[in-house]
Amino acid sequence: MNDKIVLSPEAIYEKEFKIDARGYRPQEVDNFLDIIIKDYSEFIRIVRGYEKEYQKLREENASLKQQIRQLETELESQESSSSDSGVSNVDLLRRISQLEKFVYGKYNNN
Repeated sequence: MNDKIVLSPEAIYEKEFKIDARGYRPQEVDNFLDIIIKDYSEFIRIVRGYEKEYQKLREENASLKQQIRQLETELESQESSSSDSGVSNVDLLRRISQLEKFVYGKYNNN
């Protein structure tokens, strides 16, 4: 998981202490170590969940970046094609208006 984490729940569980004449009560030490083991196990579970979520978000982020690049490329292509032809929407509307005047003007004159 992580090289900085030295202890695992198994290492804590299997740890043997030397008993000294004035040492701690073994049962208290075992109870405390049991609590530590539960905490370590929970921390590992939480970290693994976060690692999975992190990976999922990285993949989603990469996908969204790819979509942005594609949309930018499409936009640039559309902008260059409209500027290359030299025809804007205003020009098209003006031409349609002139054609309507011509067509309707002919029909009105006849």
